[in-house]
Amino acid sequence: MDGTNALGEFLRARRARVRPEDVGLPGSGLRRVPGLRREEVAMLSGIRSDYYLRHEQGRDRNPSAQVLDAIARVLRLDADATSYLLGLAQERPTAARPPSRTRAARGREPVPAGLLRLIEGWPRNPAYIQNRYTDVLAANALATALTPNCRPGVNLLRAVLLDPAERALRRDWEDLTEEGVAALRTYAGPDAEDPQLRDLVGDLSLRSERFRMLWARHDVRLRRGRVSHLSHPQVGDLDLHSNKLSVDGTDGLTLVVFHAEPGSRSAELLDILGSLTAPHAGARTERVEEQ
Repeated sequence: MDGTNALGEFLRARRARVRPEDVGLPGSGLRRVPGLRREEVAMLSGIRSDYYLRHEQGRDRNPSAQVLDAIARVLRLDADATSYLLGLAQERPTAARPPSRTRAARGREPVPAGLLRLIEGWPRNPAYIQNRYTDVLAANALATALTPNCRPGVNLLRAVLLDPAERALRRDWEDLTEEGVAALRTYAGPDAEDPQLRDLVGDLSLRSERFRMLWARHDVRLRRGRVSHLSHPQVGDLDLHSNKLSVDGTDGLTLVVFHAEPGSRSAELLDILGSLTAPHAGARTERVEEQ
């Protein structure tokens, strides 16, 4: 994970994904690279070609918001990607910035005790708490019954990409991995100095072809709720809604809660799964041990 020219890397990746015909240009003729040429982006954005080139090469560190908005329209970026683009231009790491004292400790941030009690009191709703790297920090009994990879200490993105059992569980594996990698990219931004993030990206880049392909696309997406389509080995197919709630007063913790449509077959199966695990479930939510 380099990040020395995150803005240029993002612009090149997204430029390659826009076809000339998408923006009203003729698509015929020999093109050495996919997507738009630099001069085409510049022309459509209303700026000089050499000015745009400086952005891609990382030689212009302070592009205006107006210029970036114009480029975003040409590259057909949605609201999340446009916000991300603006952030890349504004949050440049500099040599003068000291290493962050809190970076190494973020993965072990304690979960508020009240939040632990809250999820312990939800016997019919799988729930877990993760940090910004998708490490599970705490989970209730029904969440770990839904997937053993919801236990504290597991990185969910790594599990989804690398664990065959987790892939078999996820009927929507392709959509889930696409969203998960885009969410990680959104968090990463231009920051190449986060050791935990760098290690995660490096490990997944070595071990997962799917991750390498998705990471290279530079998709960005905020973490939002979704419908998870699961094929559970004990109870069968489940369709569960998830809500992802940011935890105030913490550095990027997220509470993830699942629920089924009331009266649905998935709700019945979730109750069955809860009854199967009830004799083995303690009253205490698991949590990560401090190192």
